[in-house]
Formats: sequence, C-alpha cells, structure tokens
Amino acid sequence: MTPMSAQMQPPPQPPHELRTTDPQQKLGKPDGGWRAELYEIIFESETRKGRAFDLGLIAAILLSVLAAVLTSVEPVARQHASWLHAAEWFFTILFSIEYVARILCVRRPLVYARSFFGVIDLLSILPSYVSLFVPGAHVLLDVRILRLLRIFRILKLTLYIQEYSMLGDALLASRRKILVFLSTVFLIVFLLGTVMYVVEGPQHGFTSIPTGVYWAISTVTTVGFGDLVPKTDIGRGIASFMMLLGWGILAVPTGIISSEISHQRGVRLLAGRSCTRCMTRGHEATARYCKQCGKALPAEQP
Repeated sequence: MTPMSAQMQPPPQPPHELRTTDPQQKLGKPDGGWRAELYEIIFESETRKGRAFDLGLIAAILLSVLAAVLTSVEPVARQHASWLHAAEWFFTILFSIEYVARILCVRRPLVYARSFFGVIDLLSILPSYVSLFVPGAHVLLDVRILRLLRIFRILKLTLYIQEYSMLGDALLASRRKILVFLSTVFLIVFLLGTVMYVVEGPQHGFTSIPTGVYWAISTVTTVGFGDLVPKTDIGRGIASFMMLLGWGILAVPTGIISSEISHQRGVRLLAGRSCTRCMTRGHEATARYCKQCGKALPAEQP
C-alpha cells in the first residue's frame, strides 16, 4: 500500500458493540452547574442520587396508577372521592415538575420532548389539565375518556428497568422475522377460513369469508370462543388440524424472541460498564477508571 493510499484510508472504527449507543447522549449533558447536577440525578441511575430518584419515581408511578384504578371502582370512588381527587392532583403536579426538570437539564430539550418517553411523560399529565378547561363538555367526548390516559404513566416504568430495554431491543432486532411469521400465519388463516366458508356455508354460521377468517384466527390461537362451530365431518377435521397447528405456531415467536434476548444479553456483557461522566462503554471487568476521561467507574452490577 502506497503512503498516499494509506492516508486516504478511513480511520478504524471500534466494534459496533463497543460504541456508545446510549440514547441519553442525544439529549446532551450540560458541562457544569446545577443543570449538570440535575442531569446526573434524573438521567444517570449509576449514581446514588440517581438510583434514589429512580426508585422514588417508580413508587410514585405505581401509586398514581393505583389511584387511577381505584377511581374506576364505583364504591371506592364514592366513599373516598376527596382523597382520590387530591392524590390525582398531587401526582399530576409531581410529574409536571419532573417533566419541566427534564426539559431544563438537557441541552436539546426538543429531542427529549419528541422522544417516546417525552411524549409518554406529557400524556401522563395532560388529561388532568385538559379537564380544567372543558368541564361538562357534553357535546364532545366525556372528559373521563381523557383521564384514562393516566394509565400511560405505567409505561414510564420501562425507562428504569434494564430488562424492559433488553426486551425492546430484542423485539426491534427480530422485527423482520416476526413480520414474516405473522404474514405466514395470516395466509394460513385466510386460506383455511375461506375453505371453511365453502365447506360449512351460511347454514352453519359461516356467512362470509371474513366470518370464516375470524373463526380461523380464534381457532389457530387456541381461543375458540364457541360462537362458530363446524358441523360437518370435513369442517371438524380442518378444525382439529388448526388446533394442533396452533400449538406449533405459538412456539415460533417465543423461540425467535428468546434467541434474540440471549444475543442482546451477550452484546450488553461485551459492552461492559459505562462511565458516568462521558458515558463511554466497553470497559474491562477489572477496570477501575474510565479509559476516556479517567473518572472512577461505578461498581460492576450483577
């Protein structure tokens, strides 16, 4: 290789697994001051304060969802209406403060606001405020429908539990396999549903091809509601075949996702611990300091 061609070669890139892939890096951590300290507490769970913040927020999310569930129980809502109303506004204000704090402590607040969890955070507090401006709007939908969106708070739990992130990565990586699997199942139920429409006919309840497809879906998933039952011997044979086929079909996505989760776990083990200052990954198990900035690394988590 000539010196000129050597200069034109791009610099070697680290392996994909060892690159920093933390989505929080896109938000931008402030260089210093109270915003940097707030960022460490809210977004970096490796620190003691960050872990305490996450645990407290998880407890608040679960309690707020419990209050929303109890509100839907009429005897409980009637007897403890004032307490449930106060709890709802307490959690609404608490999550509003959290949302504003997240916006203030990042360099790129629009990136957070447009992210999945940013939208979830907004949806978890918006219904309570909307209900203030449209009380008794009977012409529109009942305001209580908007308040059902409070259940979105439980989705915030996925941000603080590593296994949720691993499952999400596994589903994302295996999306093509799952899509091929679902398309194959759709072809099977569509074909067999059409056959059942021809075999059984309207006199046995199979009044159309969509009705036959509905029956095929409920049969191949081993649900079997019983509202449509084949009467002929050929129809019963097809139904028996589909029931046995359903057992095998249910095992396919389980194997795909389990294999991908094992792969994701291996990738995370290879990535290693991350530095709490520069978020660099890929440190060895025995490393005590960050290879990029020299900051002491957090203790290795089991």
